[in-house]
Amino acid sequence: QVQLVESGGGLVQAGGSLRLSCVASGRTFSSYAMGWFRQAPGKEREFVASISRTGAVTDYTDSVKGRFTISRANAKKTVYLQMNSLKPEDTAVYYCATGRSVIGSSRSDDYDYWGQGTQVTVSS
Repeated sequence: QVQLVESGGGLVQAGGSLRLSCVASGRTFSSYAMGWFRQAPGKEREFVASISRTGAVTDYTDSVKGRFTISRANAKKTVYLQMNSLKPEDTAVYYCATGRSVIGSSRSDDYDYWGQGTQVTVSS
């Protein structure tokens, strides 16, 4: 059984930083792409970032480009999301997910296992 456990969320002031972590178990972590998504209250879940199996290819939604960085440590079965220059509009529950293939995707249907989420709140 695949399990994903996110951590690192919290309350931060605008302009601050947080680093989210997601530890995976139950699957060969290095064989699959990983992604981060978020869902704000009253909104649909949206793509944030993805990373390929080896980490060589990354992708970001336009609103976080230049501020967020996705990375992975396959030996630790962990994917990270470094979030800098946070804005109130980044407030959401953040979820990590395992992809169905080696290349990341912005489509949630291309991911098959999801974590429970971690809350990120950015105050103005």
